[in-house]
Formats: sequence, structure tokens, C-alpha cells
Amino acid sequence: MLDHYIRAKRAEKDILLMTHIVLGYPTMDKSLQIVRAMVEAGVDLMELQIPFSEPIADGPVILAANQRSLEQGATVAECMEQAKQAVSGHTIPFLFMSYYNILYKYGLDRFAADAGDAGITGTIVPDVPPEEGEEYLQAMDTRNLSPIFIYAPTTSDERMRYIAQYARGFVYCVARKGVTGEATAFSRELDEYLARCRAATDLPLALGFGVKNQADVDFLKGKVDIAVIGSETIRVIDEQGVGAVGDYIRGLAA
Repeated sequence: MLDHYIRAKRAEKDILLMTHIVLGYPTMDKSLQIVRAMVEAGVDLMELQIPFSEPIADGPVILAANQRSLEQGATVAECMEQAKQAVSGHTIPFLFMSYYNILYKYGLDRFAADAGDAGITGTIVPDVPPEEGEEYLQAMDTRNLSPIFIYAPTTSDERMRYIAQYARGFVYCVARKGVTGEATAFSRELDEYLARCRAATDLPLALGFGVKNQADVDFLKGKVDIAVIGSETIRVIDEQGVGAVGDYIRGLAA
């Protein structure tokens, strides 16, 4: 179970790191190079995003990566195969991240079966709320995949408790309103929000949207179990190339 893995790793580390890549960006082959570099640098979990034409939760950096991957012909079936290769030889959990239209058009049962066969541990689908996700949740449960749900600063305490009934593995807390890649103020206001999140669920907590450097990761120690790095990794790739990823992640994990 994903939550058991997280708790066991947290017994060894103050905070875990989860990274996010877009499959097929910059290319499919380089995606796998990035996966290897991240695992070797000390990442504890990884999101593999299946590109989508309208990734509504993502900012311009990840949006551009999605578009580039699609322009190069990335398909869901190809992403499944790449995920299988990514998982092979690594012991950390890998999760799929995408949007509901991808799963619906592929077929929910088929998606869950193929993800499970690829070794995927869970799924993050930001645009499917629990009350509209009965078929999705059933498909995930059939293949023992963890559906990861999301809290936001605007989520009420009552809503958090409701979502927690359906969440498995961990809960993903977004640091602020808006999309990925924008600046986040790591402040007392964030502390208060995370305290509400912690009170609503016994599952481990991850926080993403704006984590960029070691100071951000250090701020989150003792507040969440997982720091999520997404857009900043893609910026590093864009500005410095794939070879810079390992050093960047090692700096966060130090």
C-alpha cells in the first residue's frame, strides 16, 4: 500500500520528495533519462504525466511541455509502455497524473488494468471529484491503485473530511489558488492551511505548486510528508538541459 511505503520512508527522512515529469518531453527517450537521473538523485516518488491538450490545473511551463509532447505524437498507449520502462528497475512508487478525459476515452477499466500491469501505484486526476467518480474509483480499486485527491486553501473543513473518505495513499495539498508554476508564499498562512489539512485526514500529506528550492523544502519539514517539485524541474531542463536534473534534485534532497 502506498501510504505504508510513505510512512516507512518518513521514519527514515524528515520529508520525502516527489517529482513530476511530462511523458514525451523533451522526447520519450529523454523522459526515461530524466527518470533515471531523478531516482539516482534521491527522489522518493514520481508523477508521470500523460500529456493532455487542455491541462487546466497546469501553468505555462507544464502546459508547454504537454503541447510539445503531443506535437511529437505522444499517445496514451505509448505513455503506458514508457511507464512500464520507467518502473522497471526502480523501487520507488510511480503514479500517473492526467485528466479525466484521457481515462474516459481510453476506457476506465482498460486504463486501470494497463496502469496496474505497468507497475503504476496510483493516479492523480485533478478534474474528477469523488461524487462524480464512482466508475473511476471502482476501476482503481479493482487494480489496487491509489486514487490521489486534492485539497486547496479554499476547501472547507467539511469538504476536506468528505474527500478524505475516498482518498488513498496520500492527499495532495495545493499551496495556493491558481495553476502550477507560479510563486508561492511559504508563510504562517500556509501553516494554518496545512494544519486544517492534517486535521481532516490520517493519510500522509503532499504539498505542491511553487516548491522550487531547498529553503522551500526545509520550510515544509514537520508540516507535510512529501514536497512536490514540478514546474521548476522543467525550467531546469529548458534552461540547462537534461543533464542538469540530477544535480538540481540532489540539491533539494541534501
